[in-house]
Amino acid sequence: MAKWGEGDPRWIVEERADATNVNNWHWTERDATNWSSDKLKSLLLGLSVENEEGSCEVTEVGKVEGEASINNRKGKLIFFYEWNLKATWTGVSKAGVKYTGSIEVPNLSDENDMEDLDISVSLNKDEPETPLTKLMKTKGADTIRQVLGSYVGYLKTEFTQGMILPTANGMAKTTTSQSKAKLNKTQISSSGCTVAPVNTGVKIPTCKFSMREKFLTSPADLYRVFLNQDMVQAFTHAPASVDGERGGKFRLLDGNVFGEFTELVPDEKIVMKWRYNNWPAEHYSTISMTFMDRNSETELKVDCRGVPDNEEDRTKEGWKRYYFEAIKQTFGYGSRLY
Repeated sequence: MAKWGEGDPRWIVEERADATNVNNWHWTERDATNWSSDKLKSLLLGLSVENEEGSCEVTEVGKVEGEASINNRKGKLIFFYEWNLKATWTGVSKAGVKYTGSIEVPNLSDENDMEDLDISVSLNKDEPETPLTKLMKTKGADTIRQVLGSYVGYLKTEFTQGMILPTANGMAKTTTSQSKAKLNKTQISSSGCTVAPVNTGVKIPTCKFSMREKFLTSPADLYRVFLNQDMVQAFTHAPASVDGERGGKFRLLDGNVFGEFTELVPDEKIVMKWRYNNWPAEHYSTISMTFMDRNSETELKVDCRGVPDNEEDRTKEGWKRYYFEAIKQTFGYGSRLY
């Protein structure tokens, strides 16, 4: 018989004060179907695009069929979702003529990349031909693809809270190999990671990284995008609260991202406390954005410090998709990747 303190550590319950799912070893599953159905409807309903021919809006989401779930096994989250969506769009030409059509997304699933997502847009049979159909098939489909991508982001952030349980030292364990890597000082140093204290007294492994992106606009215009509430709501396609002053707070993407502006140098630099809502309580990263004039373009350098170590990839992906790509698509600031 094994003695106390010996044997497989996954069964050593003193690592958790409540002895619940020690080391996150046991398989746990959370049904995300109802939450996903509501989230998909809220993201799609009211989505709109426009050009010189008129405007189009998703006015009804008639079918949301499928399922979604999240599994936790040995501290690793596994996402499953599969949806068939149908919606109605309404267009209004510049002359005031109204048109209606349908949208179908038959294969929104974890097995398909968002770029490969099929989005079928058609005009109702009894409607006369209109250029607005092309608007929905191009700009409309791109916007729908972006919004559905944000659903996946919400699923991996908002809905996963509490699935990775903290151990007695306050750290949420991920996979066994990741945990061992964090204990290796040499590996941590080589990746640029440090250990940062937070208000709760828990030490969280964090890392720092930088990203660069170019935009076809001036530094002044790009600077304003991040501080103007209407513009933030435009590129996030969701309600947002933004107080664009030093010390002002912001909350966007249905409250999944929030923080505070700590330093503002007009048209040149923005520094802010920034976090996802499912990060450990009171823990913020520091985001520094530097706007550099590159002739007809603006190069944006984003320095991130204090990001939880196991959140690095998700944070990078989030900034690229929900900031960089969304801003380019919304305001036409597209440029080659840097």
